[in-house]
Amino acid sequence: MLHEDSLIATLALSLGLAFVFGLAAVRLRLPPLVGYLIAGIALGPYTPGWVADQELAPQLAEIGVMLLMFGVGMHFSLRDLLSVKWIAVPGAVAQIVVATALGMLAAHLWGWAAGGGIVFGLALSVASTVVLLRALEARDALASQDGRIAVGWLIVEDLVTVLALVLLPALAGVLGGHALAGATAAAGLWRTLGITLGKVALFVALMLVVGARVFPWILKRVVRTQSRELFTLAAIALALGVAYGAARLFDVSVALGAFFAGMVINGSDHSHRAAAYLQPLQDTFAALFFVAVGMLFEPGVLVRHPLELLLVLAIIVIGKSLAALVIVRLLHQSADTAVTVAAALAQIGEFSFILAVMGVSLKLLPPEGQSYIVAGALLSIMLNPPLFALAERRRRRPLAPGAPPSRASY
Repeated sequence: MLHEDSLIATLALSLGLAFVFGLAAVRLRLPPLVGYLIAGIALGPYTPGWVADQELAPQLAEIGVMLLMFGVGMHFSLRDLLSVKWIAVPGAVAQIVVATALGMLAAHLWGWAAGGGIVFGLALSVASTVVLLRALEARDALASQDGRIAVGWLIVEDLVTVLALVLLPALAGVLGGHALAGATAAAGLWRTLGITLGKVALFVALMLVVGARVFPWILKRVVRTQSRELFTLAAIALALGVAYGAARLFDVSVALGAFFAGMVINGSDHSHRAAAYLQPLQDTFAALFFVAVGMLFEPGVLVRHPLELLLVLAIIVIGKSLAALVIVRLLHQSADTAVTVAAALAQIGEFSFILAVMGVSLKLLPPEGQSYIVAGALLSIMLNPPLFALAERRRRRPLAPGAPPSRASY
């Protein structure tokens, strides 16, 4: 196949198989995302047949992450995030520490070096943006208090991951790996940390001060043209442009950049229109995200390392969930909120893959570690809808006589 045909072929076959397997999954009373993952496995390099472009697919999936986070941001305000900061910040940090420690313990049992354990644990601690948001959207819970806590938690995890991605090359030598060319020496760790935090702070300040005025003004002017296509184009340009600029200029993740772009548009009178126009694109590219995850999965790892994968899955689904459950309860939130947040975080995704790739390139993470992370992501994503269903069933059970109503409600 000619190189210029690979984009069309990847899109056509990815979306076509996603539809076929997604429909089959729904017929079997399974979530459609299970079908999308199977479609990815069928198009991946580890199964017979045509193989999709392994570079294009993740990039298309990342567009879905940007559009999804942009849409979420348009339903949130700075006040919404600040209202849950006393739960999301300490909760996310504590949960990352616990999950990372569990991953390091597993790595130690397998004889890995401490650096590999740290990367492995961090990769298991970060939830997937797409999976979490789709689960909340499916239950119309994004605007609820539980939804705000989960999204705030996710934002903190993204920030911690951004810091980890910046600092790992600087610390690779100390942790027993090989620093990338031009990487900052360990002696300049605090300088690197300061620069990173400064870039993030500058980006947030620009978005809240400049973007909050400019973006609504742009949309207002576009609305006057009475052109739906121009308005849709403006919304897409703002979402992707800010996300790309945030990553290139400020070392902020594209997901975080798109979220803040959407959040500053929240103050516009036309934010709901932009969200409605972008919904079909969000759905399409979110499906491509799950297809791209499936492409990374090597089914043979299930046969070669079943016990290791069971341990990885237990850390993601049980260890992380229990940690989040306990932490949320210790922060004086209701049992319903704790269960919802725990179910939302019982999976890993896109940031985990990025950490794994960097860990392998720095010679910190053994190659099999990347396989465990990808397999753990796919299996935990497949298990996440049933977990959320169990959490939903618990919320809807009748209260015992005399029991106070839950503080958290959708």
